[in-house]
Amino acid sequence: MLELLEPDLRVTRELDGRIVLAAKQPLGAPARCVGDWLIAAADASPDATFLAERRGGAWAITTYAQARVAVEGLASALLARSGTPARPVMVVCDNSVRGALVSLGAMHAGIPVAPVSSAYALRSTTFGRLEEVARQLAPGFVFVGDRTRFAPALAAIARACGGLPSVLDDAEIDAMANTPGSPAARAAFAAIAPTTIAKILFTSGSTGAPRGVVNTHAMLTANQESLAACWPFLRARPPLVVDWLPWSHTFGSNHNFNLVLRNRGALYLDEGRPVPGAIEATIANLADVQPTLWFNVPRGFDQAVALLEADPARAARVFARLDLVFYAAAALGASTRARLERVAAAAGRHDVFFTSAWGSTETSPLATSAHFATRTTGILGIPVPGVELALVPVDDRLELRVRGPNVTPGTWEPGGTIAPIELDAHGFLPTGDAGALVDPAHPEAGVVFGGRLGENFKLATGTWVSVAQVRLGVVEACAPAIVDIVVAGHDRDALGALVFLAPGASAADLAARLRGYNNAHPGASEQIARALVMPEPLSLDDGETTDKGYTNQRRVLERRAVDVARLFAAAPDDAVLVLGESR
Repeated sequence: MLELLEPDLRVTRELDGRIVLAAKQPLGAPARCVGDWLIAAADASPDATFLAERRGGAWAITTYAQARVAVEGLASALLARSGTPARPVMVVCDNSVRGALVSLGAMHAGIPVAPVSSAYALRSTTFGRLEEVARQLAPGFVFVGDRTRFAPALAAIARACGGLPSVLDDAEIDAMANTPGSPAARAAFAAIAPTTIAKILFTSGSTGAPRGVVNTHAMLTANQESLAACWPFLRARPPLVVDWLPWSHTFGSNHNFNLVLRNRGALYLDEGRPVPGAIEATIANLADVQPTLWFNVPRGFDQAVALLEADPARAARVFARLDLVFYAAAALGASTRARLERVAAAAGRHDVFFTSAWGSTETSPLATSAHFATRTTGILGIPVPGVELALVPVDDRLELRVRGPNVTPGTWEPGGTIAPIELDAHGFLPTGDAGALVDPAHPEAGVVFGGRLGENFKLATGTWVSVAQVRLGVVEACAPAIVDIVVAGHDRDALGALVFLAPGASAADLAARLRGYNNAHPGASEQIARALVMPEPLSLDDGETTDKGYTNQRRVLERRAVDVARLFAAAPDDAVLVLGESR
């Protein structure tokens, strides 16, 4: 069994209905900065694998000692090219070893790094979000890996910045990494304080343009101390991880990458993705490396489980050393978890720990952790050491708010100033997420997710609809026929759904599965009365989805208002699946 932190909380109940939870376990002393982790690892385990990526089919290994030399060389070269804290290094590429090294090199020199979604550069047709991010950053350098592949994106960045910043590609990074360490770089590294800006991570722009959230070194190092306290088993075995999650998001970047670095583990970069045709690469990499921890979004596990069920020999390799399965960004479906547990048990692994956590870009991200056994999905856990969680009444629900060293001071402004983050009167960050105690008499049982405050709505009857709960139930009931649904029905008599079918699925199959879901969910706030299949996929350019697969319900409803009107028309057209009365 894994060694985990025993849940032990301080609970304060205020007269205004606010409930404040905090771990009794104190926070350990965080490192001064991210670079201190690298130096400590290179000193203690110079020949240990730090990073690995596929090159020509084989794994190319970068050790901790090699990474330190490269990072110090890149820091020296960036400063020699007039790098400054006011002009970040913008990284626009898929996860790569060179991308990791240039990011660490920039932070080592006291220069913020801004990882930007490669989807903005490679999957976009308008480059609107890429240009907005570039305008906000005003970067001094842009790393793209392959200049030819990113040529259209570089043209967009040049338009946004009034000229192209200094462009770095793979060959240039290799040359810069061989730069001898300089006195200027050593002085810059020594001058880094916990409050120094390490990263700027952009939100998905669900409520407007993407915002550049400032991440200080103190936020990142405190966050990892919180995680280490929850997972003391990491002391016994450094983490071995295979991961695809993009470093432009806090989950892949701050949680997973920093977990490996802080605990002197090994990170194998996965070129797979949680979609048909790409998930196969992920399964092959997992079977090859045999990791100890497996991180993914629920859609990734949904895609993976059928392949594992179909190939017991490969599944046995995937689970051979696996200690923990971790999902985040949304709730893991109960049936997917049950299927994964059966696959693990068939491989002789009855002790794999399934867990989740909760947080945001503004909280580095870890705010809560389910570092205890759970049998149901959707449990976010309890606040991690060093962090306080407030459940604050908003209308008829409770908003989750956070206070602690992991909370951002604000957002990036061109030139390096910070626009302060808005906190409530008690100094807590309002997150816009709703939650509730699983058992009010026993808060240590954890908090359950209640969806986004801005997504839930009331039917005409006055009944609240939990969009996250309905969405999860429908996706589960209709798997694998649908990619996602968006729930509609504000001020209507019943619910409707805009449906995004999986490749090869049929509307007839969808109707049968939706009727099965309705039979199991008779309440008006859960039943789907009408459904409409969307021929156009979710749009990245228009903010309907992110490269992690998160669907912005509000944005889809706004952009597809005509389709919502079709759903609830008095005389619906033939494309609308009528499953019950709706208007």
